[in-house]
Amino acid sequence: MTAAGLIFANIHDMSLPELTRVRSMASVPFGSRYRLIDFTLSNMVNSGITKVGVITQYNYQSLLDHLGTGKDWDLARRSGGIKLIPPNVTSSGAGRLPTSRLESMQSAIDFITHCTEDCLVMSDCDIICNMDLSQVIEAHGKSGADVTFVTKRVDASRMDLAEQVICVTADDQGRVTDFVMKKPTEGLVNIYTNIMVLKRQYLLNMLADAAARGYTSFFHDVLIHSVDQHSGVDYRVFEYDGWYAYISSLENYYDCSMQLLTQEAREGLFNVRNRPVLTKVRNSAPSKYCEGSSVKNSLIADGCTIEGTVENSVLFRGVKVGRGSVVRNCILLQDAYIGSDVTLDCVVTDKDVVIRDRRHLSGCETMPFFIGKGGSV
Repeated sequence: MTAAGLIFANIHDMSLPELTRVRSMASVPFGSRYRLIDFTLSNMVNSGITKVGVITQYNYQSLLDHLGTGKDWDLARRSGGIKLIPPNVTSSGAGRLPTSRLESMQSAIDFITHCTEDCLVMSDCDIICNMDLSQVIEAHGKSGADVTFVTKRVDASRMDLAEQVICVTADDQGRVTDFVMKKPTEGLVNIYTNIMVLKRQYLLNMLADAAARGYTSFFHDVLIHSVDQHSGVDYRVFEYDGWYAYISSLENYYDCSMQLLTQEAREGLFNVRNRPVLTKVRNSAPSKYCEGSSVKNSLIADGCTIEGTVENSVLFRGVKVGRGSVVRNCILLQDAYIGSDVTLDCVVTDKDVVIRDRRHLSGCETMPFFIGKGGSV
């Protein structure tokens, strides 16, 4: 069964307003050298998907700069490759940008129509995992399902969710019996990972029916309606058992970044055989560790200059930490400048931030101190 990919670049932007004011969720930096879309794109490319559409709406300049022609993901192709789907008015003709997942799908109708693949893999960009989508596609083809939802069984008490998620109930054959949108707080629950595989023809029929009926919500108007009315639509689940993270707030972004400092997360995300996480290649100079500097349990990208102490932190390209400064439990995005004798603890900075000499800034794990792009302290 052949498949094409469709990625939503701006879905859930409001979950992380601190970092999405000047960029889309897809281009939010993560893990010292990646953008969030890298994980979704890598999952598709590593699974043999060579035609990928990216639905954009606004704040997508940094995303365009990052993706370029798609060559870093082997998607610079004459046939297939990566297709940027620009913002468009909704099918209702109201002259506004899409405001829901269903309207975003409808804005990509030309891409879907011109695909010749049997099915489409749809994914958001606020999820972080290393998944073999070819297994999902194979299971989808064997079951004959119209839609296969990728789920993850999680302990709700250990997963900090800032918003409601879709919890899926299925029978012994993997057929979906119920969808519930809620914010679970305890117990084991199967949550929908915002990755699904759909038959292309079913998707086209569903979008046409939704437009004719004036539907606006994919969850309430399509999924719930189809399950409740026993319409004959075949929904199945595929349970993913690998490492998984979901970005739903700044606190959650901070927590997921800190998890990368554990061996379990690094092995589950980056050390998976034949499934590398691909990103835009930059030929920067190696990081420089000056005499007297100290670095412990941290992710340091290339191009950094470390003169002070860095512990349990994630530093992106071009970060400078001055002499006598101590950076602990922090996330410093590209080209942040930390002066001399500075103390930082639980701080998240956007790009091009300047923190001058002898400043002392501290947040906490549940409420990190944030400095916006280009800010100066």
